[in-house]
This record gives sequence, structure tokens and C-alpha cells, in this order.
Amino acid sequence: MELATVKDYLWLHLVVLIWGFTAVLGLLISLPPVEIVIYRTLMASAGLFILIKFKKKPVKVSWSNLGKFLLTGGLIGAHWILFFWAAQVSTASVCLAGMATCSLWTAIIEPLVNREPVKWYEVFLGLLVILGLLVIFKFETGYWLGLSMAVAAALIGAIFTVVNGRLIKSSSPFIITFYEMLGACLAALSFLPFYAFYFSSGSIGWLPQGWDWFWLLVLSQVCTVFAFTASVHLMKRVTAFAINLTINMEPVYGILLAFLVFGEKEKMTAGFYLGTMVILFSVCLYPVIQYALKRKMTRQLRRLQ
Repeated sequence: MELATVKDYLWLHLVVLIWGFTAVLGLLISLPPVEIVIYRTLMASAGLFILIKFKKKPVKVSWSNLGKFLLTGGLIGAHWILFFWAAQVSTASVCLAGMATCSLWTAIIEPLVNREPVKWYEVFLGLLVILGLLVIFKFETGYWLGLSMAVAAALIGAIFTVVNGRLIKSSSPFIITFYEMLGACLAALSFLPFYAFYFSSGSIGWLPQGWDWFWLLVLSQVCTVFAFTASVHLMKRVTAFAINLTINMEPVYGILLAFLVFGEKEKMTAGFYLGTMVILFSVCLYPVIQYALKRKMTRQLRRLQ
């Protein structure tokens, strides 16, 4: 691996900042959550297709891989629908607080899928996250639905991350993401009639209005295609530990951006920020503990040699 520069770390923070802006965009776009996901994934897959053709890479994959990619895309679709829905029924800040549990869900699900023992510190950090959520629920009872949706979105996001970790070995990340965006779009289209009948109070918002087109372009091309492409390039130089640690800043950036854009609407009680800090502390502590244990194991192996 090439050595990372200060410029690389600045680019990494920019990517995480862009990802943190997605909840804000979900509120700026006037469309319901399902329609937002349809347009985001359709426009993102179009952008990725152009990028793949520009790089002169083949788009064709085996039928077996195609099915896996599309089904995994369905998970992404469900994840994003819940994500934007959570922001719209509560606030961007509440949504991002719930999403902060994603890396800890991954820490619990990954060893179960790989048939490895769950580590003691993962259980401890999971309990810390539950404590943070209980603090938020106690002070922000009016937002329990949005927070629950965000936690569910984080859980689905964690499952997708574990599944994608296995798929990434079978094909190019750009090809996988292209088909996953198509899968997410198909999943959102399939859910749309059910959503319109049971949950939507009005008619289906097929056509974006005014500024919606601009914000959808930002969401699909900047927050999805550009941010993903930039993160792939950074993985060649920046360590996985540094990337995971920086991604934990996404809820912090998102909550700050939401307050800057929406002002008093995003202002929460002191209890909300206390609970959010507990969640973020546990999330940031996870990679630190992992790093410390790896160093300890390395020292023990050196002594045995």
C-alpha cells in the first residue's frame, strides 16, 4: 500500500462530509422517501454506467452474480427508504443519531455470519449504544418513530455491508455498485404501490418539482457516484482502520450540517445530544479497542518468535 498523504485524509473527510449531507438532502427534496430512492438509484446507475463505459470495462456478469448483486441492491433500497423516511417523520439529527449504530450492528452481525465468537467488547459497546438510545427516547419521545426507523435502517445497512464484503471479491466495485443501484431501484419500484396504498396520504409524487431536480442530481452524482469513486481510490493508500474511524464522523458532520441548513428546526434537547454523544463515543471506541488488541497480539507473537 502506498503511503497516505495529508491530502488523502482531507479527501477522506470530504467524502464523509458528503455522506453526512444525505439526510439534509432527504428533507430538501419535496418527494416522499420511496420516490427519492427511485430517482437516486436510477440516476446513480446511469452515472455509473457512463463511468464504466468511459473506463472501457465490460458490464456483463454471470447470471449467478447478477442475482446476488440485484438482491443485495434490494437491501440498499430498503435501507435508503427507511433512512429518508426517518428524516422526514422526525428530523435529520434524529435520523443520523439512529444511523450511528450501523458500525456496531456490523460488529455483531459479521462474526455471526462468519461463524466466529462474538467478542466481549462488542457486547459492551452494544450495551452502550442501547443506553444512548434509551437516553434519547427518554427526552425525545415525540421522535420515537423516526429514531426506530433509523435504527432499523442501520441494521439493514450493516447486513448489506457484511454481504457486500463477500461480493466485492467476485467483481469490480464499480460493476457491483452499478447492478446494486439497479436492484435498489427495482426494489423501491416494487414497494411503491404498497407504500402508496398503506402509508401515503396523497398521490404518488412521480415528478420532482423545481429545485428537486438539482438536489436529486447532487444526491445521485455527488453523494453516490463521486463519493463512492473517491472512497475506492482512497482505499489504495489509506488504511481500513483510518477509513472506518473517519466514517464514524458522518453523524457528527450530518447533525452540524442539518443545524446550519435548518437552524432552530434541528435544535434538540440536551438529553438528545447526551444520548447521541454516548452512541458516538461507543462507535469511535470500537476501532480504537480493535487497534489496541491487534497491537497487543502482535507484541505477543514477537515474544514467541
